[in-house]
Amino acid sequence: MDYVRTPDERFANLPEFPYEPHYVEVPSGDGDQRLRMAYIDEGPRDAAPILMLHGEPSWSFLYRKMIRVLVGHGHRCVAPDLIGFGRSDKPTQRADYSYARHMAWMRSWLEAVDLQRITLVCQDWGGLLGLRLLVEQPERFARCVAANTMLPTGDVDPGPAFAAWKNFSQNTPDFAVGSIVNGGCTTDLSAEIVAAYDAPFPDDSFKAGARVFPLLVPATPDDPEAPANREALQKLMALELPFLTAFSDQDPIMRGLDKVLQQIVPGAKGQPHTTIEGGGHFLQEDCGPALAEVVHGFVAG
Repeated sequence: MDYVRTPDERFANLPEFPYEPHYVEVPSGDGDQRLRMAYIDEGPRDAAPILMLHGEPSWSFLYRKMIRVLVGHGHRCVAPDLIGFGRSDKPTQRADYSYARHMAWMRSWLEAVDLQRITLVCQDWGGLLGLRLLVEQPERFARCVAANTMLPTGDVDPGPAFAAWKNFSQNTPDFAVGSIVNGGCTTDLSAEIVAAYDAPFPDDSFKAGARVFPLLVPATPDDPEAPANREALQKLMALELPFLTAFSDQDPIMRGLDKVLQQIVPGAKGQPHTTIEGGGHFLQEDCGPALAEVVHGFVAG
């Protein structure tokens, strides 16, 4: 497996992001080769961790506004960069990525850092991976906050907005990550913030993972990961662990799925579910402090 590693200087002096990276090596899934996976770990080490999982095509930078607030409340915040994103290694071929491999990479990372008593905060692909981890290893988790995410099985058509996004991701000659994130926000990001989302990707050879992610979402019943997600969804439908939804009000792809989760997850009954007003798909960017306060209240409560 060929991979590239973004030079460290690309991450120098990023706005609002003074956090130093930590690294774990995980099996690549291709022989004995290993890949370096980066993560942020801020706040007191003896505090129960809040695990923040990003999605497509962002990285842990997405959680900077929340980290600042939550660490201020005394929480420990852990935010990994998925393989192919952020400071983590990036296989160069789209065929090197699969949903199953992303799950294997995340399992290996979680076992290496050995987090316990986790509050999971997951958005977009962070939920596709995080909710699977949650039902596979419920003993590690204390609670979950789902934000603009779901566990798709391919049995329901994801709709025209997702179809348009998938088509764009495969056919646009310039997969401009920072501009894509900006387009998924209700706020207009500054040039500095857009550049920070572009930082992990010096050129297109670094973007195979970001390019292929939309194709890995189970969108048809015969998708190779559809059976695993159906099984995970059944386990989610039996999960008593406290489960909170905090979706934004202006996400054209995920809007309304919070109500589905509230109905099917036993641990969601009676929880103080909230809608974050003024947020787009990337609500951590649009409304990060507000979402952080929701998470803090859920943990403290």
